[in-house]
Amino acid sequence: MDSFEFNKFAGAILFTLLVTLGVGILAEELFTPHEPEQPGYEVAVAEEGAPGEAEAESEEVVDLPTLLASADITAGEAVTKKCQACHTFEEGGANKVGPHLWDVVGRTIASVPDFAYSDAMKEHVNAEGSDWTYENLSHFLANPKQFMPGTKMAFAGLRKPEERANLLAYLQTLSSDPQPFPTAEVVPPEQEGGEANDGGDANAEPQQTN
Repeated sequence: MDSFEFNKFAGAILFTLLVTLGVGILAEELFTPHEPEQPGYEVAVAEEGAPGEAEAESEEVVDLPTLLASADITAGEAVTKKCQACHTFEEGGANKVGPHLWDVVGRTIASVPDFAYSDAMKEHVNAEGSDWTYENLSHFLANPKQFMPGTKMAFAGLRKPEERANLLAYLQTLSSDPQPFPTAEVVPPEQEGGEANDGGDANAEPQQTN
């Protein structure tokens, strides 16, 4: 074997060794397992918010008097299309799957004659003695099964407060003696001085008694 052939053979061996060594180093870098600082499995835990934060998000404050004052009766009448399969709205209308809704605002819950109300609705009346006020109707329309667990009313509810207000404004017109809208409660401002001045001038000098 001459020197040229020997060099080719030696170079091939050296190249093979270098490739093998390089692959081994690369594989070690890629597949070396990550060891946690503490033994056990890592579990991703969502950060907990402040106490009551989730409840605050789920509880929606609705200013019903303000919404009713600016409600759209025509839009409310359009909402009734979602209800017409189960209810009638005209005076003297028949009961269907649900009771008629003429003069519903202000009447006692579960009081339409000859309608087979669910036990849940009857029990609600017996326990609460409630009427269909605007407030009760709004809560019921928002989520019937939450307001009255066990009700047979198969309706998902109207989630938008404005949509409920529009419907309530239309229902108000379905009566020979419409119920007035509720008014916003006005809290009078505290008198200047508050309780400090209830007993007189706080800067007055005390009188001596014998």
